[in-house]
Amino acid sequence: MGSEIEFLKSQLATARNEIKNLRQQLSNLQHTHTKEHQNILKFLNDFRCQGCQERQQNGHNSKAKSSETEKGNDGDVCSFTPIGVIRTVFNEKRAVPRQACLASGLLSSIDISSKTFNNPGHSLEGLENFSHLWIIYHFHRNPNHAKAKVAPPRLGGERVGVFSTRSPHRPCPIGLSLVQLERVEGSKLYFLGTDMVDGTPVLDIKPYIPQYDVPVMINEAEFLNSREAPDGEETCLLDKSSSTSAIQPPANVSVPNWVLNSSSLNVVFNTNAESQLIALGIDKNSIVEVLKADPRSVYLRTKYGSQFYTFRLGEHTVTCKFDDQNTTVTVLQVRDVVNFQEITAESTPSKE
Repeated sequence: MGSEIEFLKSQLATARNEIKNLRQQLSNLQHTHTKEHQNILKFLNDFRCQGCQERQQNGHNSKAKSSETEKGNDGDVCSFTPIGVIRTVFNEKRAVPRQACLASGLLSSIDISSKTFNNPGHSLEGLENFSHLWIIYHFHRNPNHAKAKVAPPRLGGERVGVFSTRSPHRPCPIGLSLVQLERVEGSKLYFLGTDMVDGTPVLDIKPYIPQYDVPVMINEAEFLNSREAPDGEETCLLDKSSSTSAIQPPANVSVPNWVLNSSSLNVVFNTNAESQLIALGIDKNSIVEVLKADPRSVYLRTKYGSQFYTFRLGEHTVTCKFDDQNTTVTVLQVRDVVNFQEITAESTPSKE
């Protein structure tokens, strides 16, 4: 009797493995089918008969002539080539901080492209003398449907003009972030403070200079002294006593109240998540910085309220639970991406 039970257990284990393999194969087939379906739709959408192609070409020619006329009236169209790529822990747009200062502990990098300069490392020489940088980049993952009014998360659904916000959905999808320089290595620089998705194209890098970038009033003598130094060759435009006051924003600088009305959630970790952090060697502060500013969109907060939320952070996946009533978010699990995908595949119901 005992041998029969052991045999049945062995057969059951084999059956479970076969079901697991079948589920994985089904998942792969679904992915392949989706890709093929998309390719067919694209082919049908792009297909044109000979007559249609000729009419379309004639239409393009007339539009090109009209465009040339518009350029003469409104100016030339601008185009830029990225100088490099930003590498961050955010593989997806989900949970990316809305401002770089909200994730000041996350380390990211920029590698200057060898197509930009013959010696890309030369372009970064001297940058190590600055503590902070402006990074100008392209919101390459945003759809091209900018609207005149947007709904900032802190306004709870109320809409304002896009140019009174820092929304990434803009008619010219250009981003600007102030970050802290960590170090420079050859043609690569590392910085702290991240609000970009991995793979973001960089358009320019500029050093942050408080004497110029903070809107303060300086006296006439200091102003005249600052004009004597040619652009790009300034050393110290203000003495030590004046530079301390120069970086303090004056009383005449103001922003709307809703911009200052930032909410900070209490981030806690359950026992399971704590042990997973230790096993994976992850600094919990990187997760705290992302969650304490509440990365959810207005839609998710208002429609679903307290909810489970999963996002990817580098090679790890974080699952948490929001408690809006107590302004708390609890981290439940932290997994490797590979393990998370395997668990998801196993939990997919069979269609047999």
